[in-house]
Amino acid sequence: MRKAILNALLCGSLAMVIAWQAAAQQPSSNQVVVQAANTPGAAPAQQAAVAKDPSADEATAQTLWKEFQEAKKRNDELMKKQESTLQALDELQKAAEQLKIFAKRV
Repeated sequence: MRKAILNALLCGSLAMVIAWQAAAQQPSSNQVVVQAANTPGAAPAQQAAVAKDPSADEATAQTLWKEFQEAKKRNDELMKKQESTLQALDELQKAAEQLKIFAKRV
C-alpha cells in the first residue's frame, strides 16, 4: 500500500515538473521577437515597406520607444523594491547576529 502511494506521489510530482517546464518554455506575451537582419526572404519585403510608407515606420519607432521607456520605468521601480528588500534583509541579518551574540553571553 505504501509503495502504491509513493509511486502515485512520484508520478504526480513528475507530471507537475514536466508541465511546469513546458509552460516555462512558452514565450510570454510581453516578449519582443526580433527577426534576423540577414534573413534572405525578409530583407526585400522590409525595404519595400519602408520605401512605401515612412510615416508608418516612424509611428512604429515611436511606439517601440514608448514601450521601451515604460519597460525601463518598471525595471527601475523593481530595482528600487529589490534594494529596499535587500536593506531590510541586511538589517534582519545584523539583528540575528546580535541575538546570537547576546544568547552566547547569557
